[in-house]
Amino acid sequence: MIKKIIFLLLITAVVATYYILDLGQYVNFEYLKSKQSALNGYYLANKVKTISIYSGVYIIMAMLSLPGATIMTIAGGAIFGLIPGIILVSVSSTLGATMAMMNCRYLFRNAFQERLKPIMNKVNHGVEKDGAVFLFMSRLSPVFPFFLVNAAFAKTYIGAGTYAFVSQIGMLPGTAVFVNAGTQISKLESVGDILSLNMILAFALLGVFPLISKKIVEHLKRRKNMIKSKKPKNYDYNMVVIGGGSGGLVSAYIASAVKAKVALIEKHKMGGDCLNTGCVPSKAIIRSAKMLHYAERAKDWGFDSAEIKYDFSKVMDRVHSVIKKIEPHDSVERYSDLGVNVYEGEAKILDPYRVEVNGEILTTKNIVVATGARPLVPPIPGIEDVQALTSDTLWNIRELPKRLVVVGGGPIGCELAQTFARFGSEVTILEGMNRLLLKEDIEVSDAVRTKFEAEGITVLTGHMVEGFKNDDGAKVVHCDCKPKKLNIECDEIIMALGRKANVTGFGLEELGVEIRKNGTIEVDDFLRTNYPNIYAVGDVTGPYQFTHFAAHQAWYAAVNSLFSPFKKFKTDYRVIPWTTFTDPEVARVEINEQEAIDEGIDFEVTRYGLDDLDRAIADGEDSGFVKVITPKGKDKILGATIVGSHAGDLLTEFVLAMKHGLGLNKILGTIHAYPTMSEANKYLAGNWKKAHAPEELLNWVEKFHTWRR
Repeated sequence: MIKKIIFLLLITAVVATYYILDLGQYVNFEYLKSKQSALNGYYLANKVKTISIYSGVYIIMAMLSLPGATIMTIAGGAIFGLIPGIILVSVSSTLGATMAMMNCRYLFRNAFQERLKPIMNKVNHGVEKDGAVFLFMSRLSPVFPFFLVNAAFAKTYIGAGTYAFVSQIGMLPGTAVFVNAGTQISKLESVGDILSLNMILAFALLGVFPLISKKIVEHLKRRKNMIKSKKPKNYDYNMVVIGGGSGGLVSAYIASAVKAKVALIEKHKMGGDCLNTGCVPSKAIIRSAKMLHYAERAKDWGFDSAEIKYDFSKVMDRVHSVIKKIEPHDSVERYSDLGVNVYEGEAKILDPYRVEVNGEILTTKNIVVATGARPLVPPIPGIEDVQALTSDTLWNIRELPKRLVVVGGGPIGCELAQTFARFGSEVTILEGMNRLLLKEDIEVSDAVRTKFEAEGITVLTGHMVEGFKNDDGAKVVHCDCKPKKLNIECDEIIMALGRKANVTGFGLEELGVEIRKNGTIEVDDFLRTNYPNIYAVGDVTGPYQFTHFAAHQAWYAAVNSLFSPFKKFKTDYRVIPWTTFTDPEVARVEINEQEAIDEGIDFEVTRYGLDDLDRAIADGEDSGFVKVITPKGKDKILGATIVGSHAGDLLTEFVLAMKHGLGLNKILGTIHAYPTMSEANKYLAGNWKKAHAPEELLNWVEKFHTWRR
């Protein structure tokens, strides 16, 4: 901060000197005309010195956005001639502009990134995709002031090299016009004689042209894809949805609700991964495991002991009964009653207008791809020999594995590791990185690890799996934990290394639908692929792989596909919450402390420990904390992390506040029922308020009360 202040004071001093000494008198049109002969003579006698002085002055003026850059450009033509003048001005203006941008970035970018985060995220995304185009447009058009362009791009993450190169190219036509005018300065009466209104408009149109061209090219590409296929005279459906998971079900539901004719195709089970192999079964078995854990903690509630006898196969029976109980919510019957034509079979996209299922061809105005994802199982040597389980296949086991290795320390791996440990398995969790739950704060990872180790789980971080071996029925995991190797013998292995989008086998490859490097479908802000009537939602496109996020995207895909081009909405990716259902639960929305540090945000952290909360103490769940990130001195919530019992439920209040622009003061002023876990949020807001109490005012208040006594 001190360095920034010194740097800012130095710049201020230079600018102040410019105005105090009235140096602007030497960079006006009249002075240049009157001194042209003298300047030309000096240049002929001292070429190197003149070039050095001119370039230095030009760079400083451009860097500090001092008035007179136009006159300096004209002077370049008047003194040096056309070609040398263009080269000299081009290089000097580019260096000055780049230095101005970097100065603004050094002094102010963090503040803008912090205070205008939602806006700046969009700007940075746009710069990443089209930054060079926008910069070129801005430089080419005289409509955009020089200093404003520097300041605007300073707030983004565009590279200095790219900025300099594109700026130089973009400024070149304007530079040439003014330098050429300088070579004929004797014929000019004022600067206004150089640029007519028509020329200004021509430059402006020329500047906008790259952006327009890009949009036209994108549109033509999309139309070209569509032209390849014969458009039906009439359509069987307004929308065909492929995939009966969360994203597909919500898309179909919304389409039917607005009276569109919609078909839904599911090749396996309605409800998708969430109902059948993901959220529902995992939460069911986590609940059963928690009951066992409560029995082990009987003394915490005043009991001498508690014993639970169980049969693991019956626990798995309960898991499947929970699935059966929820199935009607996502069933064929329910969606048929809603007016959706449900097809059970494999879909094949033949072209943008036709989808084949069970030998029948359906014509459709729009297609929504919601095919989800599957567990990622890398081709590690020996993986086939050990028949490793995944989050898809482990629900078929009937016996509790005595020794279990979980490969992967992300949310799925952590949830399953703790669950099986509570049933009595000897669990080892292997994570290649240096900590569990890598996307969370370090203290969150540490809290989960501490709890795991207290429950007897062996947590091995920094251990990369190199291979597997089946040794006479015993499964062996070979690990590299530099500088040594480790072999772990076990009965079962669960692979929990993330999920891979389902993008093959139903026609996307043949159509040429664009796929990102990470294997997900490329979509625009409206969830359209490179085919304007083919949309993608959920795990198959990301960026988040959550059931609630897929449902969120589904609304946009349904509305945009059915009502475009008359009305469409950009997908809103702000304020997305998520929860890891370990014990303690880990819930989070937006940025955490580590991300705030990485982004260079000037922030502060407010905490509240659950060990101080009455209800948590009464329930015996008084471990954990609530942590909120805010800008320095402000109550605006930038992100929240909660570790503890019912963290996922407690997070909702912060999600609501962030969505609607409410700060910690509003939470503090809201009545929370006593005694409840939700009071933790209010007490955290109280801690923030205490830290920002107006001490000077309180001193005067104290004097007031003393006077009254």
